[in-house]
Amino acid sequence: MLKRNCLLLFLCCFFLQQSSSAPLHTIPPAQHQGRAGRDWPRSPAGMSTASQNGGSGGFQRVKRGWVWNQFFVLEEYMGSDPQYVGKLHTDLDKGDSAVKYTLSGEGAGTIFTIDQTTGDIHALRSLDREEKPYYTLRAQAVDIDTNHPLEPESEFVIKVQDINDNEPKFLEGPYTASVPEMSPVGTYVTKVTASDADDPTYGNSARVVYSILHGQPYFSVDPKTGVIRTALPNMDREVKELYQVLIQAKDMGGQLGGLAGTTTINITLSDVNDNPPRFAKSIFHFRVSESNNVGTIVGTIKAHDLDIGKNAEIDYSIIPGDGGAMFDITTNEHNQEGIIVLRQLVDYETKKAYTFKVEASNAHLDPRFHGYGPFKDMATIKITVMDEDEPPVFTKPSYTMDVYEDTPLGIIIGAVTAQDLDAGSSPVRYSIDWKSDLDSFFEIDPVKGTISTNELLDRESIAQHNITVVATKSSRPSSRVAVTVHVLDINEFPPEFAIPYETFVCEGAKLGQVIQVISAKDQDLPMSGQMFSFRLPQEGMKNKNFTIKDFDNTAGIVTLRTGFRRRSQEIYRLPVVIEDGGYPAQSSTSTLTIRVCGCDSEGSLLTCSAEAIFLPVGLSTGALIAILLCIIILLVRRQKKKETLMTSKEDIRDNVIHYDDEGGGEEDTHAFDLGTLRNPKAIKENLFRRDVKPEAGSTPRPPIASQDSADIQSFISQRLQEHDDDTSAPPYDSLATYAYEGEGSVVESLSSIESLNETEEDFDYLSEWGPRFKTLAGIFGEHSESQRNITSTVTGTTITTTENRH
Repeated sequence: MLKRNCLLLFLCCFFLQQSSSAPLHTIPPAQHQGRAGRDWPRSPAGMSTASQNGGSGGFQRVKRGWVWNQFFVLEEYMGSDPQYVGKLHTDLDKGDSAVKYTLSGEGAGTIFTIDQTTGDIHALRSLDREEKPYYTLRAQAVDIDTNHPLEPESEFVIKVQDINDNEPKFLEGPYTASVPEMSPVGTYVTKVTASDADDPTYGNSARVVYSILHGQPYFSVDPKTGVIRTALPNMDREVKELYQVLIQAKDMGGQLGGLAGTTTINITLSDVNDNPPRFAKSIFHFRVSESNNVGTIVGTIKAHDLDIGKNAEIDYSIIPGDGGAMFDITTNEHNQEGIIVLRQLVDYETKKAYTFKVEASNAHLDPRFHGYGPFKDMATIKITVMDEDEPPVFTKPSYTMDVYEDTPLGIIIGAVTAQDLDAGSSPVRYSIDWKSDLDSFFEIDPVKGTISTNELLDRESIAQHNITVVATKSSRPSSRVAVTVHVLDINEFPPEFAIPYETFVCEGAKLGQVIQVISAKDQDLPMSGQMFSFRLPQEGMKNKNFTIKDFDNTAGIVTLRTGFRRRSQEIYRLPVVIEDGGYPAQSSTSTLTIRVCGCDSEGSLLTCSAEAIFLPVGLSTGALIAILLCIIILLVRRQKKKETLMTSKEDIRDNVIHYDDEGGGEEDTHAFDLGTLRNPKAIKENLFRRDVKPEAGSTPRPPIASQDSADIQSFISQRLQEHDDDTSAPPYDSLATYAYEGEGSVVESLSSIESLNETEEDFDYLSEWGPRFKTLAGIFGEHSESQRNITSTVTGTTITTTENRH
């Protein structure tokens, strides 16, 4: 090959020399690309010579100095002598050795050398086109004596000419591909590509042709593109799944002498659903015990499918038929087994065997293979029921019985029944679980199962008994059933008033007025509910004051006259006969106390005390004595000379007198609230004792009142201790204010403890506050002409009167 290329270069060089019209000053060994010469200006020496010869004094166009094209050098030269590249020559070289040739650029002096006298260029070593395809150099002709350039420096290229020294290579191999089984001929599989490092623009060194060396007749390859396709129809994965194909790539267009490379392709046939499931046998036998619970696994079956993955998923179903409803089947997703489970309880005594069919079918069908036949299979399942020795079975899930209280001992109240359903049944014996009847109220006949009383029953003590009856037989554990015994009531208790009544009649009551509605209660509990009737006893029928009007299960106390007066009679006692509706009927006589009271025009109660008749507006004797005592003290103190330590009019000494009077009753909830001792104003203000003139530095600062009612007792004790230890306090008793009255009253405060106004105050507005303040308004209305200021504070059930002494 190398000799052939050299011969071609030599012939090209020869013909070009013969056809050139101008002298060839630069002679390459071969010019495959054509000649494209370049004209260079003559050197200054040459131009002056021409001027002298031509007799002209100006510049002239001179003859070109040298001409060359690119040089070629064969790669991979193996000769012993340096490879000749070409020759440089100038017209100024007359052969007298006056011209010297120089070479510079890529590889000058290391790879390429030039004979300075002849201009011959040689390559000093072998070159590789794939490493560097060309070299750019510069040449110049200079005077050998003066070393002055004779020609301008010119650039030329030495191109490394390619030879077929690289085989094709598959850079991405080995390859892996897959194609569905049963694919038609020509189905695309994959594509391979080989690369050749040789020059694709020169010759056939880089023209690659593909062929298949191993893998026929299953696959084929396109010789130009490297595309691999199926070559055999109906390739079955279940027969052979993996194929290894060997592909060759050869350069030189596949001609003899070309270089070749190979690669391996592993081709897998992917699965399609082309196989139906098949049972290994047509009949499966299983056994199940009648004692097994619902959901128990009876057995497993499996249909085999030659496909894999999704195509091998199987659905199992029971075909309706004999016994199929007693069982169910599901699919195990991991191994595609069919799991048969118990759907209903089986009974050996009822049915001893079950037979049904199970169908296995593909979950994902491929419509391309419907013509292959049905993708399902069928098998017969036979299940034998095993007999078990079962406990007795009660005829009812639970029993309920009724018995009257105080029933004599030994009376049968009911019975339970249990049966042994096994073949050759055994006798059943009964007993009561002692844990459910600790007091042994009942007993049971061990053979008949009848239940009777063993103790007297009292509905008022235990109205319902819950016992457990156990049925056993000799060979198996027992069974249990719940028995509920309701104790029925008998009418043994007489009725009585539902609550203690406090009945009153107003002095101005009208004839036929209902002054009280009464009801009754009974410890008995009849099935129909409590029903009571009310009447006067036989001896009370002549009562001329009150009578009883019976309503539906209640009664009303009705006046038979008017003109009730406390002065004549304050209390009346009315006997009431109450009878229930039980059998036998029970009755009782209760006495109702009726008080005569003073009422307002609307019938609201004012007072029921008899001595209040002789007092203005119903004021009690204790309250009147307290008021008179206050008046006497005020008159005596006004006549005495005021010898007080306090000079300010704001100083007040209070004497407190308490008297008892009935307050607002249950509605007055503030009477029992200790929080009423707390006033939010006392938290914000620093109050000092008002019965002693304050002195700087000597008067203790009282602590702040607590907002918590639970702290009031501790707070008062602390303040009391401070006043007891106070040396500046006067030697006589006085009132110390620890806190202020609470907030929340709809009429605000009535206290005048902090008031410094000595003028008379009109208390007529108290009559506008309703009947509860009528007594208080009457007291202050009659004594408004006096010169003292009496203020009352109403709290719960106590009225506190405070005298302010100035």
